[in-house]
This record gives sequence, C-alpha cells and structure tokens, in this order.
Amino acid sequence: MARELTGKHVLIGMVVAFSIIIGVNVLMATQAIRTFPGLEVKNSYVASQNFDADRAAQLALGWDVSAKVEQGELLLSIVDADGTPVDPTSITGTFGRATSVQDDQTPDFTFDGNVHRAPVTTNGGNWNLRMVAVAPDGTEFRQRVVVYVAQ
Repeated sequence: MARELTGKHVLIGMVVAFSIIIGVNVLMATQAIRTFPGLEVKNSYVASQNFDADRAAQLALGWDVSAKVEQGELLLSIVDADGTPVDPTSITGTFGRATSVQDDQTPDFTFDGNVHRAPVTTNGGNWNLRMVAVAPDGTEFRQRVVVYVAQ
C-alpha cells in the first residue's frame, strides 16, 4: 500500500534539506575565517604611495628568483641578469601554505656559493615563500615565490 504524500512530509523534507545547506555554509564560512592568513599590509593607501619607486628600484637590480624543495631543504636561487649567483646582505621570509598560517616556517638561509639553503618541513602541494632580500646597496627585493612540492 502506497503512503500518501502530505504537506507535513514536504515540510519535513524542506526543513531537513535547508538545515543541511545552512549547516554546510556555516561550517565553510567558519573554516574560511579561521584559516585566513591575514592582510598583506596594514594600510594599502600608505603602501601604494611608494609602490612605483620601490618596484623600479627592485627591477633595476635585475634579479631572477626561483625556489624548490629537495630532500627537506628549501633551495633559493637568486641570480643577476648575467646568471651570476647573488648573495644579498640579508634574506628573511616566511615559507608556508597560501591559505593557512598553520604550517608557516621562518627559514634560516645559508649561502653555499650557488644557492641559499634552509631546512624545512613539508608535505606535498603548493607552498609559498614570501621573501625579502636586501641588496648590498640597501634596496629591498620583495617577492612571493610559488614552490610546488611533489609527494
């Protein structure tokens, strides 16, 4: 014998369906807010005032930057326009995921004459190195380098 579909059954179905949708939305919004790494700069207007001059000075250095992870080490290559390795006066940065600060690390680089090396702990996927290197003339070189780590 077939049961009759009543308004009560439809109401219960709609309440259950919308409860699931709202629950998932709340969960996703909470996760997005909890894992957001934060702002790039405190005041974007102030940062924009020197952007063009800072960019021109950085481009004038002619540096090319790349990074990779091999055997638990982050290898950062900085070369000038001639392909000669560059050893800045200082390198600081944060190595971590683009979407979360949970795995952030502050690498301690050492220069081996060819590349800058730092031990890091990773697992597979996309990682970012947000670095600041200071040239011998005092020019700051800022760049975000995307690093893919194979599993």
